[in-house]
Amino acid sequence: MRTVLLTGPGGSGTTTLAASAAVRSARSGARTLLLTRQELPVAGLSDEPHLDVVRVDGQTSLEQLWGGASGAVGAVLPQLTLPPASSVVPLPGFAGLALFAELARADADVVVVDAGPLETAADLVALPATLRWWLDQLMPPGLRALGAVRTAAVASGVVRPGPMDAALGVVPVLEDLVRRERVTGAEVWLTACPRSAAVPALRSAAASLALHGLRPAAVLARVLPTEEFGEWGKQRGVEQETVLAALGEVAPVSRIPEGAPAPADADELTALLTDVDPSARAPVAVPAPERHEGAWRLTVSLPFAERSAVHLTRWADDLVVTVGDSRRSLPLDPLLRRCEVTGGRLADPGTAAARLEVGFRADPKLWPADLLAAEAMAPKEETS
Repeated sequence: MRTVLLTGPGGSGTTTLAASAAVRSARSGARTLLLTRQELPVAGLSDEPHLDVVRVDGQTSLEQLWGGASGAVGAVLPQLTLPPASSVVPLPGFAGLALFAELARADADVVVVDAGPLETAADLVALPATLRWWLDQLMPPGLRALGAVRTAAVASGVVRPGPMDAALGVVPVLEDLVRRERVTGAEVWLTACPRSAAVPALRSAAASLALHGLRPAAVLARVLPTEEFGEWGKQRGVEQETVLAALGEVAPVSRIPEGAPAPADADELTALLTDVDPSARAPVAVPAPERHEGAWRLTVSLPFAERSAVHLTRWADDLVVTVGDSRRSLPLDPLLRRCEVTGGRLADPGTAAARLEVGFRADPKLWPADLLAAEAMAPKEETS
């Protein structure tokens, strides 16, 4: 299944272009699903052959979830008076989780996700790693195994259910959701109006996406026919071309002509992306240790990141990297878990080649003495 995720600064036409991409995919014969949290710009898209449209509403999703789970919770905790589904108030961010869950359940050849503004898309992209992290912190593998045994005992009637079982029942649901997630490996198309503010916004988005292993496949830029607007158009055209050149460093740019009226039907929607064919781009490389000057180095690609926005910590067996408002905990492999962090630096900051380089050396407390001796005798690499 192919997943195409569209996002961009507010007002850049993400929902319209997502609908256009979905209609084009469906008309090519592919079973296509469009997921969105917004009202669609054109009515009747659900009538398109091969196209299904799901508008994800966080409130409705929570009511459905609560309606299915409240009975089981009430049976375990009869002393509680649980509100009806119509009175449950969703937590902030639940709409993003509902979109994530809908994507995990998707059954189609192509799923087009209208991920909304950059901020909400960043939360969606971070969800797989975030859910895995919280599961590991609150329910480590050993505790999960014991929980599975208890759940089986409760199901067989050997043990009476208690409050703990309500919490344990959530774990397999979350594990299944993470196992089936389809955000990792998605194609990301960025949308933009070519004004100067779009450049830092999309560069920041590229760094955040790279932190979670994604790379923009295209920038869909809505361009004005500035030659028709006299002196104003001339000045606007200079800015537009300058911005388009800068956005080309983020990903290949496809120019989407800006029309006077909004698309009125599916045919006009499809015409928006007639010349768009985002070239496949290699995913961001998975960080792996490499030998460097007799020790090891781990490199994390962070295009366009600036030094002031990047922070690095080591916690237990994880390397925690923060880029602006995004944070990810990267589990270290068995080799680096037995090493000390010697330092980190951001190479080529502010450029497409920006990357975080973290140095490691063997921890004497965790390495057998004979291996340490062998490491000390190993020839070091020459550096230029």
